[in-house]
Amino acid sequence: MTAGDRDDRPSESDHGSGETEDLNVVEAVRSGLHEEMARDGDVLVLGEDVGSTGGVFRATEGLLEAFGERRVVDTPLAEVGIVGSAIGLATSGLRPVAEIQFMGFAYDAMGQLFTRAARLNARSRGHYSCSMVVRVPYTGGIRAPDMHGESMEALFVHHPGLKVLAPSTPYDTKGLLISAIRDPDPVVFLEPKRIYRAFKEPVPTGPYELPMGEAAVRREGTDVSVFTWGAMTRPTLAAAEELAGEIDVEVVDLRSLYPLDREGIVESFKRTGRAAVVHEAPRTGGLGGEITSIVQEEALLYQEAPVERITGYDVVYPLYELEDYQLPNAARIREGIRETFEFG
Repeated sequence: MTAGDRDDRPSESDHGSGETEDLNVVEAVRSGLHEEMARDGDVLVLGEDVGSTGGVFRATEGLLEAFGERRVVDTPLAEVGIVGSAIGLATSGLRPVAEIQFMGFAYDAMGQLFTRAARLNARSRGHYSCSMVVRVPYTGGIRAPDMHGESMEALFVHHPGLKVLAPSTPYDTKGLLISAIRDPDPVVFLEPKRIYRAFKEPVPTGPYELPMGEAAVRREGTDVSVFTWGAMTRPTLAAAEELAGEIDVEVVDLRSLYPLDREGIVESFKRTGRAAVVHEAPRTGGLGGEITSIVQEEALLYQEAPVERITGYDVVYPLYELEDYQLPNAARIREGIRETFEFG
């Protein structure tokens, strides 16, 4: 398979067709993949069971029938080979989308991501790009075995050369996935499997892009800014609604973890003077610390209370009987918000 002539110029369809359909998150993934594979013959998908099975979560269902086995490639159970093959395809001018079934399985492929994909552009002085996407279902809460509930997004964010996205809604999922596929750099696309089928919303039927590096204010407020992403957005919004009338909570869904919307974080914090960060990853070394540093460095004079971090615990992710204790829920989030609000 060779790279064809690719037209990357924006078209009218880049803004959607004007029509919508109600999709959940996993359907939005499938729609985004289908749109880009139909638009650009250089886009292909590869991974374990992505073909006739349609993927472990059925995110690639129907793609094999639509585009054939040369563009929908079932691979052996070897994550290092999946990502390594995607890198080779990308350097030859194609746009591969690799699926890793669960984040815990991605650890074996980190050598390929960190030492090759992320460094290729710099190492070749811009001669090669590495336009590839690695789709990684992450988050816990689905009662799965060991290695199936990881939320270790900070590992990917910490490595220069990788972009990292973590949508929380079907609309954002499709728009950000299309942006990731069209981007010249390697993108780790984190899909919150806990809410794959939790709800539906209107999503444009045509292709559209959402910019990386821009957070979304899901709820406006004046008392406390709460920063979150992925599957934690819904319980954070639930906690904010439960506090309505007592504390006016602003909820900011970061969506893009790298690049990070530093300006949006600071603007929200300046409006409220108090902040909390919610993520299900372990507390130590998590992105909550980076977000805290941003507000300290750029908005210290607006700060009225310490930044509260509401996170998972610093333990190996537990088996399903203890998941409810590990994951932040609306009650824990509500109490954390109240603590920073009542400080001083």
